[in-house]
Amino acid sequence: MTNNKTKGFILGAIAAASYGMNPLFTLPLYSAGMSVDTVLFYRYSLAVIVLGIMMKFQKQSFAIKRVDVLPLCIMGLLFAFSSLFLFMSYNYMDAGIASTILFVYPVLVAIIMAVVFKEKVSPITMFSIALAFVGISMLCKSPGGQTLSLVGITFVFLSSLSYAIYIVGVNRSSLKDMPIAKLTFYVLLFGLSVYVVRLQFCTELQVIPTPMLWINAVSLAVFPTVISLVTMTKAIHYIGSTPTAILGALEPVTALFFGVLVFGEQLTPRIILGILMVITAVTLIIGGKSLLKKRKIRVKHSR
Repeated sequence: MTNNKTKGFILGAIAAASYGMNPLFTLPLYSAGMSVDTVLFYRYSLAVIVLGIMMKFQKQSFAIKRVDVLPLCIMGLLFAFSSLFLFMSYNYMDAGIASTILFVYPVLVAIIMAVVFKEKVSPITMFSIALAFVGISMLCKSPGGQTLSLVGITFVFLSSLSYAIYIVGVNRSSLKDMPIAKLTFYVLLFGLSVYVVRLQFCTELQVIPTPMLWINAVSLAVFPTVISLVTMTKAIHYIGSTPTAILGALEPVTALFFGVLVFGEQLTPRIILGILMVITAVTLIIGGKSLLKKRKIRVKHSR
């Protein structure tokens, strides 16, 4: 059990960090004049191909039960709209800032789990969420003090809400027992339909012009899509929805890292402090659960 918990935290961290690579591979495609829907179409379709090859290599069945079709469709649509809103927000604010605002989804997950499923939220979890939220709010203020775009903030919030419902939905539906590669394959396949429709059934799909941009498109499909989804789903199975969501604090940290290193975004003392607060929140949630577990063991042995 301990090993499974450790694996869950590690996989959750990998999922978050890899998802934070979205801007690294997306912005060069935008700079080449490619639309949001075109970029996401390539992201999803290439990821479906990679996962299909993975499943074939592992000799996994592509068959699904009739009862799983509707949940898969809903999860696919939720994830697709989460991606769409996030990628649309990149046109209204720095990608690093958008990725930090996205982190509000752990709060939404905790609220959904507490209100809908009556899950008990421990004091350390509440404090960690509050600390992370304060850190994120510090990161969201632009270095020059400008007011962030309301349209962009709305898009990121909608992305966050869709993502939160997706995280809870995976763990609370018949899909939780489905093999991870198969689940991810069908989530992306159903999600792909959103971009097919928005691209007028691919009549408005743009061609990727250069080999270097193809590398970006493939990397976008592999790192923040296949690797992130597979590891996140596995983490949910091991440690549950709320801890996996809180580990998502590494997403904005990763996005800001590449934003500063690659795209020249500013790194101010306030941003550094915000990052440290986020990392502290992640450390507290992991350490807090470990201490709580040890306390329960001591109480059990004392009886």
